[in-house]
Order: sequence, then C-alpha cells, then structure tokens
Amino acid sequence: MADFVAEKIVKEFETSDGPLRILDEVDLQLSRGDNVAILGPSGSGKSTFLHIAGTLDEATSGKIQLNDENPEGLNEKQLAQFRNRNIGFIFQEHHLLPQLSAIENVLIPTVANRNESVADVVSRATSLLDAVGLVDRMDHRPAQLSGGERQRVAVARSLICKPVLLLADEPTGSLDAKNAQAVGELLLRLQQENNMMLICVTHSEKLAELFRSRVEIQNGKLVQAD
Repeated sequence: MADFVAEKIVKEFETSDGPLRILDEVDLQLSRGDNVAILGPSGSGKSTFLHIAGTLDEATSGKIQLNDENPEGLNEKQLAQFRNRNIGFIFQEHHLLPQLSAIENVLIPTVANRNESVADVVSRATSLLDAVGLVDRMDHRPAQLSGGERQRVAVARSLICKPVLLLADEPTGSLDAKNAQAVGELLLRLQQENNMMLICVTHSEKLAELFRSRVEIQNGKLVQAD
C-alpha cells in the first residue's frame, strides 16, 4: 500500500458558463523516499492539486489518503493538526516573519506541538540550519539574508515537525540560476536523507530533471512527462 494516495481527484470551479473542470480524475501514489516533479503551463492545475494534496483546499470529488489516514471529515482544528503532524510546505515566497531570527522562524511550526521539550526542538532546528548551511547565521533576521539563504531557512522550517510528505510550490521560482540549482539539490538531498515523499510543482525543466519521476498536467489529466 502506498504511503500517499490521491485517487480520482476532481476539481471544478463554478463560472457563468457552468462548471470549469481543472483536475479530471487525477491519480497519484507515492511511497516513502519517492519524489515527483509536476510540470505544466500556468493555469493547468498544478498548484491546485498541490493544495488539495496538502489539505489546504478541498477536491470536488476524489480521495486523499496519507499514512492510511483519510483527512476528509476532519474539522478545521483537526485538519490543522493533521497538516502540522504530517506535511511540510515550501512556497515560491519564503514567508519568513521579518521580526524573527532564522532559528525563530524555523521553530514557528512547533508552537502548536506541546509533546516535545523546548531543548529538543531547538536542538533539531539548529541541526536543520546546519544541514542547510546556515547554522552560523541562525540569529540573523530575513533582511540580513540573501534570497537563497531565506529560501534555505524555509526548507529547514518545512522539516522541523518531521513530516512524511513535503510539498513544494515553485520553490526556486524567485531565485537566480545558481541559487535555484543549490536549493533544488538541497531539497532533494534532505528529502532522501529523511526518507520523506516530495511533490514539487515547477516551471523549471532544469529542476524537474533532478527528480526520479516527472509528470505533467494536460487537460486536467496527469501524464508522464517526456
């Protein structure tokens, strides 16, 4: 049994001309250690699928299952706990809080988790910043970091709750070519080292080439990329 299952995912939006189907019975299965890049033109439904996979949006129909748990029917609080426990997110914009240091930004997702001691989570945050090459800058605020460094802090933050599924939406889209390559390679290395699953939406063919599997959304369907 796969650790992540998206089954017959349909997403429709109501328009003046009737329902517009963006995703048309999309299926995807992943097991621990798998990674997949999703390609496709703007408006094809890539980010929509990612948001449904991460329970940030609801499908019109279909099923999402993660670690044999179906989040359908969970209330808002339970859904937030499910996400915090299982899923890490990285977006094109780093969304770091400007008034906080790098390590404080990494620690933000742990605030809702009272099961670990402060010492343990701080130790893990320090280790993650070391893994992304920023342990010597952990007291710096975002304005004191470069674009590539801010995105590396965002990568560390996405891993702090030890997720089983990592979702990245254009994670290198705002970076220059050199930083994009470095962040892409870092993301995949940490995903493999932590035996997670990674779904990455990207326009970048160069980033997609680093992934084991590449698919495209064409006319609402998920197909193998050339």
